[in-house]
Amino acid sequence: FDCGQDFHGAVLLALAWAGWKTYLGRPEIDGYRCSALGLLGDALRESGRPEEALPVLEANLALRRRYWSHDEDVILIAKDNRAFYLSQLGRHDEALVLRRGVYA
Repeated sequence: FDCGQDFHGAVLLALAWAGWKTYLGRPEIDGYRCSALGLLGDALRESGRPEEALPVLEANLALRRRYWSHDEDVILIAKDNRAFYLSQLGRHDEALVLRRGVYA
């Protein structure tokens, strides 16, 4: 959504859902599809819905492990994002274990 504006709230969430619906029909290995899924997870979290965002983020991490496992940076960023979400949900012990793996 890079048109020079920073969207937030309901608009960000609507754009993220629209992006996901647009790319959902593409193969799992499609980079745009995977990015749209990640953006949806971020939009859910930023809209104060981390409980809904976590399974989306976990699906995104699984896709990245499956198809982009050779790109260590992508995997580490996805793991760190998951740790951030877990921490927001009060699951600090799980988040700490993940973060230790990321920064080890």
